[in-house]
Amino acid sequence: MPLREADASTAFGIFRDALPVLPIAAGMDVVAGEPHVVTAKATIAAIEMAVSLSMKGETSAVVTNPIAKSVLYDAGFGFPGHTEFLADLAARATGKPVMPVMLLAGPKLRAIPVTIHIPLKDVPQALTSDLIIETCRITDHDLRARFGIAAPRLAIAGLNPHAGESGAIGKEDEEIIRPAIDVLRNEGIDAVGPLPADTMFHDDARRRYDVAVCMYHDQALIPAKALGFDDSVNVTLGLPFVRTSPDHGTAFGIAGKGGAKEDSLVAALKLASEISRAAGSNR
Repeated sequence: MPLREADASTAFGIFRDALPVLPIAAGMDVVAGEPHVVTAKATIAAIEMAVSLSMKGETSAVVTNPIAKSVLYDAGFGFPGHTEFLADLAARATGKPVMPVMLLAGPKLRAIPVTIHIPLKDVPQALTSDLIIETCRITDHDLRARFGIAAPRLAIAGLNPHAGESGAIGKEDEEIIRPAIDVLRNEGIDAVGPLPADTMFHDDARRRYDVAVCMYHDQALIPAKALGFDDSVNVTLGLPFVRTSPDHGTAFGIAGKGGAKEDSLVAALKLASEISRAAGSNR
C-alpha cells in the first residue's frame, strides 16, 4: 500500500482515494494488550479530534473503538464512558444541552436501555417518567431522520417480572412507565407497553416493533448480543453528529495475537456510512 505524508487539513479532500491517518503522539511505545495511563491522553485527544472534524463537516461520522475506562479514570477522565464524553463535547460545541441515547442495532433487533451504566439496585430510583419520555422522543426522531423509518414502532419493556402484574410485583410499571407511554401516545408516537420483557424478544414479537425500549442495561444488551453478538453495533442517538462503535470491549487478552474478529467494527463502519447518507438525504 503506497504511503505519502500530507497535512491534516487536506484529509477531507482525499477520502475518496486514500485512508487518511492523523497522528497523535502516544507519549510512549505502545504494546498491544498492555494499557497504560500515559497513553490515556492520546485516547482522549483522538476522540476530541474525531468529534471536532465531524462537527466541522470534514467527516461524515465518528466511529469509536473500545476504550479502557479504568485506565482513563486513572488519568483523570471525568466521565462514565464514551457516550457521556461525546455528549459533553457536543454540548460545548453547540452551546446546547445534549441527551445521548444508547442504541444497540443488529440485523434482528434494535434495543435501547433507558438507564445505562449504573448498578441494578439503583435503577428503580433513577427511572422516571420524564427520562423515559425524553429517551423515546429522541429515539422516534432519530429513527425517522437517520434510519429512514417513516413511522417507528416502539415496544416499551416493563421493569418488573410480568411488567409488574398490575402492581402486584412492583409499582414502577404502573406509576412510572405507563404514564410515560400515555404522554408519548398523546404526542403521536407509536409506543406500546409496558410489556413483559421475557416475551418481547422471540421471533414473532420482534416483527411487531422497530425498537425495544428497555429499562436497564442488561435488559437491552442481553437479547441484543444473543441475537447478534458479532454484528451488532452501538449507535448513539441524540448527538449532532453520527456516532457508532463496535459492540464489544477492549479484549486485551487477545490483543496482538491475530485472533480478534473484525465483524462488529466492519458493521459499525458500514452502519455509520448508511446513517450518514440517510441523515444527509433527510436534511
